[in-house]
Amino acid sequence: MNVQVTGVIVVGAGGAGLTLATELALVGVPAVVLDRLPGSNLQSRAGAIQPRTAEMLALRGLLDDALGRSIDYRLVGGHFAGLPVPLDYAAWDTRYPHPVLLPQDQLEAVLEDRLAELGGQVLREHRLTGMQQDADGVTITATAPGGELSLRGRYLVACDGAHSSVRKIIGADFPGEAATVRMGTADLLLTGDVDDSSSGHISSRIHTSPQGHFAMITPLANGLHKLIFSGPQTMLAERDAPVTPAEVREVLRATHGGALDVAEIRYSSRFSNASRQLEQYRHGRVFFAGDSAHIHSPAGGQGLNLGVQDAFNLGWKLAAALRGDAGEELLDTYQSERHPVAARVLALTRAQGVIMGPQREGGLGELRDVLTDLLRLPEANRYMAGVMAGLDLCLPSPDAEAHPLLGLRMPDLDLLLDDGERIRFSDLTRSGRGVLLDLGDTPLAAAAAPWSDRVTHVRARAEAAGTGAEAVLVRPDGYVCWAGGAGLTETLTRWFGPGRPRG
Repeated sequence: MNVQVTGVIVVGAGGAGLTLATELALVGVPAVVLDRLPGSNLQSRAGAIQPRTAEMLALRGLLDDALGRSIDYRLVGGHFAGLPVPLDYAAWDTRYPHPVLLPQDQLEAVLEDRLAELGGQVLREHRLTGMQQDADGVTITATAPGGELSLRGRYLVACDGAHSSVRKIIGADFPGEAATVRMGTADLLLTGDVDDSSSGHISSRIHTSPQGHFAMITPLANGLHKLIFSGPQTMLAERDAPVTPAEVREVLRATHGGALDVAEIRYSSRFSNASRQLEQYRHGRVFFAGDSAHIHSPAGGQGLNLGVQDAFNLGWKLAAALRGDAGEELLDTYQSERHPVAARVLALTRAQGVIMGPQREGGLGELRDVLTDLLRLPEANRYMAGVMAGLDLCLPSPDAEAHPLLGLRMPDLDLLLDDGERIRFSDLTRSGRGVLLDLGDTPLAAAAAPWSDRVTHVRARAEAAGTGAEAVLVRPDGYVCWAGGAGLTETLTRWFGPGRPRG
């Protein structure tokens, strides 16, 4: 059997896998994506992208397509545990201060379209059956429509979900907490008094019953609605059991009286509040991203966003290693940067699960009231908005001189170039390279020249309030790793590898 060779093998064509493959293809790194399903998953699944994910899609010119596929419904702010206080994302100076109601299948369609434009593809109906790694790479076998496939790559990234085959083959522990709540989700046609208002806060769409039923209904396209639900019957159902109209009717009757009924279930699935995380995201030449690395309840709409942001962090680092620009030190920052982010999300989703439950005993009702009052305080609201939107992340950059912007996401400034052209900062990041933005009169061209094959140097002026720095160095994933002062050469070397003399 012939062994095909590629740079990176990506297992799983969900949000994380497609983002990673697209990032690699953008900078010319060959990758092969394998997925066990015969076609794209058409169920909506995750329903929204948070502001930081929207910003990252804008960095690659993908956001306009995503917005064109989004649901014509504006969520008024974010939420924590469904409490009736909108989280004010605008306090974080983002162009996208509202969650975007974008079903996961539509985001995946955007990513797969871009991957195809870049010459990549997804190999469907390819199920991983074996894997071996050595000091130089990873070899896998998979069943495929034409027989068995053998494929070798320098690295493999497992993006194959909560029940990851890669994780099982490696034998990696997946510690955490087992499920205590079982839930279902369905894309369905409803009849009756359906709330189709075009805006509102998510808290207005959450309904519970004293018997433990939960229902949250949001609009989809073509007259469909997405229902996330639970109840006594759902709690007893097996994970692979089909969702039935009778089960849905029981929940709707308990939470909405006789106002709603189900006419047709198009797609459905089950999930739980199990909370688990790998201790190590890297096992030799195998990396884990998305649900294969961490699972949690969907409270707060974090899962898809977390996986996509994993991929944005890992993609450019793998590309640098494959090009020979960087070594193990850069790859190791994936673990140190992304593991704590997911750990915090797991903690927050567990807390929200308690607060969102139907229980009122034990002071939980009073706790909800206290938290609601706290979230009405501007400082507390801003803090939680930054956490839930992914806008507050600050990454270490040890070689750079201290600055208030250091380690934070780069604002998408309106810029005026030397030739008079007006652009946004995100227009400079479409290629997936780093950006050294000179906003003052510091002569940086000579200093940046040895990295000109990896870092774009641009002179510009900010048209409004700037960054407070005369120059900034921004990583491909949009985080500031240097903001003026000492340490530019050291920072360039740390994140982009040794410079090359320019002839």
